[in-house]
Amino acid sequence: MSEQALAPVSSGNSPKFSGGPTTSGASKTRSSKWIANQRKLAPWLFLAPGVVMFLVYVIAPIGQSLWISLYEWDGIGVKTFISIANYIELIDDEAFYTALYNNVLWLVLYMLAVPAGLLIAIFLNQTVTGIRIYKSLFFFPFVISQIVVGLIFSWFYAPNFGLFTKLLEFMGMEGIAILADERFVTYGIIVAGLWPQIAYCMILYLTGLNNVSPDQIEAARLDGAKGWKMLWYVIIPQLRPATFIAVVVTIIGALRSFDLVSIMTSGGPYGSSRVLSYYMYEQALSEYGFRMGYGAAIAVVLFAIMMVFITLFIVRMLKDEREGY
Repeated sequence: MSEQALAPVSSGNSPKFSGGPTTSGASKTRSSKWIANQRKLAPWLFLAPGVVMFLVYVIAPIGQSLWISLYEWDGIGVKTFISIANYIELIDDEAFYTALYNNVLWLVLYMLAVPAGLLIAIFLNQTVTGIRIYKSLFFFPFVISQIVVGLIFSWFYAPNFGLFTKLLEFMGMEGIAILADERFVTYGIIVAGLWPQIAYCMILYLTGLNNVSPDQIEAARLDGAKGWKMLWYVIIPQLRPATFIAVVVTIIGALRSFDLVSIMTSGGPYGSSRVLSYYMYEQALSEYGFRMGYGAAIAVVLFAIMMVFITLFIVRMLKDEREGY
């Protein structure tokens, strides 16, 4: 049989398939790329709502506060651009320095909530008769509002009928009007703030203690570790995530301590218990001020202080993790 007889017969009506395999291959390539990128895209899709809300409700207000701080504005009328004049005025403002000093005092003493919360959490993590009752008592301050805490401690410090005064008189000492004395008022408010803050840190550490490796504890016991050595070298290193959250939240709570000051003293007596957040409110929104630009400048300073402390702690934590501590 000749080669011509074996060759396919070509006709004008026969179908052409030249484009078929190429189109199908391109479609399969696009599909495989989409499947390969799904795992990369999924986290961003889940994060997108949170990122949008963070930008709208956190980043945008910070930028707006910084912008308003460059103006003289009463919140209603026309803004007048004054550049950094509000910040220059802060330098000579004695009330600002009083509020700043009180905020530093809050920050230093408020950090006592972290070790106190840890010690209480270690106690509550044991098997003790009536432990549920103890947990409820220590957990109670966390579930009540700061307004209620302020009212409770206002009654506690009351010079005529307060429990604190009665305790001093019972011990043969003269009663002290804590909230009316410039020397003690800030310390009295800080004690009131520590009550729920310790409860919050305790909850964080109780959660962290549930994740402590029992194998490491058993190995440490075999090596003779116990008491403070067990706590310092075995348990606390495993509580770093809880410690990080506790410190950050405590710093933020100390620097934005507005509600307790407002409820218990309204910044008094004679402005001696003011903190930056309350002074910002007085200047920007109270009947004494309506200086939105000046209040925004105080807010920017408060935010900068907060970021310095939090950044330093984050850097320290990252350094310790890299060094393997």
